Amino acid sequence: MMDKKIRIIVAKPGLDGHDRGAKVISHGLRDAGFEVIYTGLHQTPQDIVRSVIQEDPDALLLSILSGAHNRLFPKITKLLKENDVDDILILGGGIIPETDVAFLKENGIEEIFGPGTTIDEISDYIKNHIKRRL
Repeated sequence: MMDKKIRIIVAKPGLDGHDRGAKVISHGLRDAGFEVIYTGLHQTPQDIVRSVIQEDPDALLLSILSGAHNRLFPKITKLLKENDVDDILILGGGIIPETDVAFLKENGIEEIFGPGTTIDEISDYIKNHIKRRL
């Protein structure tokens, strides 16, 4: 019997038009054995939550470079709660100042990964903090 792969959505909220990092993370996690769904650029919080509901991932990785993380990430976590999605790991990454990390964690983002984080670090974090039993 084959083990179920950990299913991940990688999403780019807002008007951020740079997705190289998100694509590198997506490919790296896929190569590490995860099932990865990349939603593409310019996703609204509603689009992201709709994708989570439809795809039923084990984790959601939000990537942002635009500086709108303090507005968009909490909106996404609030919409997830309103839709009774409370059993997935929610992570953030991109260009996020250290001074904003505590605020994001208070608002439902469980960990933040910045530039220089390796695929192995992200992969290990997901495996060790996944909320669902596979």
